[in-house]
Amino acid sequence: MRKIYLEDKPLQEAQLQLCERFRFEPQVEIVSTPQALGRVTAQPVYAKVSMPNYHASAMDGIAVKAEKTYGASELQPLRLKQKEDYVVVDTGDPIPAGFDAVIMIEDIHQLDEETVEILDAVAPWQHIRPIGEDVVVGEVIVPDHYKLRPVDLGALLAGGNVTVPVLRKPRVAIIPTGTELIAPAECVNEGEIIEFNGTVFAAYVEEWGAEPLYRGIVPDDYALIREAVRTAVKEADIVLLNAGSSAGREDYTVHVIEELGEVLTHGVATRPGKPVVVGIVEGKPVIGLPGYPVSAYLNLEWFARPLIHQYYGLMEPKRQRIQAKIGRRIVSVMGAEDFVRVTIGCIDGQYIVNPLTRAAGVTMSMVRADGLLRIPPGHLGYEQGEMAEVELYRPLEQINHTIVSTGSHDLSMDILHTLIRQENPQLFLNSSHVGSMGGIMAVQKGEAHMAGVHLFDEATGAYNETYIAKYAKGRDVVLVQLVYRQQGWIVPKGNPLSIQSVSDLTRANITYMNRQRGAGTRLLFDYLLKEQGISREDIYGYSREAVSHLSVAAAVAGGTADVGLGIFSAAQAMGLDFIPVAEERYDLLLSRTFFESPEGETLMKIIRSAEFAHRMESLGGYSCRDSGTILLQS
Repeated sequence: MRKIYLEDKPLQEAQLQLCERFRFEPQVEIVSTPQALGRVTAQPVYAKVSMPNYHASAMDGIAVKAEKTYGASELQPLRLKQKEDYVVVDTGDPIPAGFDAVIMIEDIHQLDEETVEILDAVAPWQHIRPIGEDVVVGEVIVPDHYKLRPVDLGALLAGGNVTVPVLRKPRVAIIPTGTELIAPAECVNEGEIIEFNGTVFAAYVEEWGAEPLYRGIVPDDYALIREAVRTAVKEADIVLLNAGSSAGREDYTVHVIEELGEVLTHGVATRPGKPVVVGIVEGKPVIGLPGYPVSAYLNLEWFARPLIHQYYGLMEPKRQRIQAKIGRRIVSVMGAEDFVRVTIGCIDGQYIVNPLTRAAGVTMSMVRADGLLRIPPGHLGYEQGEMAEVELYRPLEQINHTIVSTGSHDLSMDILHTLIRQENPQLFLNSSHVGSMGGIMAVQKGEAHMAGVHLFDEATGAYNETYIAKYAKGRDVVLVQLVYRQQGWIVPKGNPLSIQSVSDLTRANITYMNRQRGAGTRLLFDYLLKEQGISREDIYGYSREAVSHLSVAAAVAGGTADVGLGIFSAAQAMGLDFIPVAEERYDLLLSRTFFESPEGETLMKIIRSAEFAHRMESLGGYSCRDSGTILLQS
């Protein structure tokens, strides 16, 4: 049964083939107009009454016969008698017979209870809303295949339509598959994976106007999956089958669709997202989405979203696109269309794009992404400094109000973001982890507002200044003291291998987890090795890299490493033990332009606040005794 071969069908060809094969015939239902927001009309809706349905006063004042006011002026004021020449009206009142104009209350002078004086003549129908000024009986209020907005509901009700005919929402069945899957829970055993893709699918299709039908987890059993699909196509308009879409031993999706219907596509020329299955069963589209979250979400948008809009007869909306400069080199491969999740920052008026992890299983890359960079087939990627078009996931206004931080990882970035949002809800902080050296270079090249750095200079025994003087040349920068923090050995609870010093790491049974090149922690580790005369080759795991202290701690907690060098708070977060090695200074390197900006002033205010010190020191392993001190300006 196993099918090894996957196609490399161009994405647009697969999309077009799917949409051309389906011509939906939606059913019509009648809903209450106040409940119709976002629904799509099934037919044109006409006004049943006019709005207003009588001649109405548009102002508070008096209703008059226009011709009786002719000749009034400042030199010859005209006096009018109540009932004989005018009647008092308020906004919205019917205009009594025999009157054809309204004078605003501000333009009359009350002489006594029954007499007023005016200084200007008025024109016929002045300040009167005629019958049907807003809506006229028989007028089309909204056309068919029209998505109703809040203002449309008001117009419909004004026209006497208390109900409205709409297209029934398309039903989308969601079938997650996998023997290892469990329902969301706080405790997960080894070998179990929380099923969360189904919730994401349901939220997306609901956002696009469909009704999700979550069918529950189905184990990796061919017969059970086949029966789940057969049942789903009878109840739903579209079926989503999650996982099992590739060519593995228990990847049954393509075979189930082949048996029950027709496979249109098995594999598209994209990265990520290649192993998708698109087919037809009993006249219904069935989409086999990959199990990896990023691949699944992209394919959901590529295939399910167009179908839902086609069902309604609506144009599929496009996200905003901007031109941005590539901050780090992005490599692609020939023949595949590459979709790269990116962060975007506005640095000195220039949008800068940096790639996030490209792994298809990293859900957080979608959470953190500001946009998507699409690299066409046959394009080998982008060099640093080149311009490219980027599709936005977030509003441009939000990107314009985001502080871009890079460099070394520290939990202080999360605390700063929280406090920044509390101080100014219009301001955001975007932090990425590329190591201290990468952070300095990003600030030097104008690709970040600031960078976290903790680079130890073994020649002087000091932190950061030497490296900044060398690598931030030509850039006006400010170095600010953020925190002192404890670095040490992160080990399992109870320290079962009795690790106390760097020399213990050379033992045959010790596996180490290192930080990435350019990270300050790695420089400190290399210094410790040099100080003891230990070769890198003597450390098993030296070449294995983690991009954050929490990743190091997670490796130790998960049993894939026995020890790693990191900060106390990361060990504490994972319930691990910590053997102190040194206190280090963790600073922020800021461009002077940012430092002197209103956003920079907000940041400095927070760094120097008692609340920041309290939150950091409560984590353990931190001291804020000099936080906010200016260490260097250039």
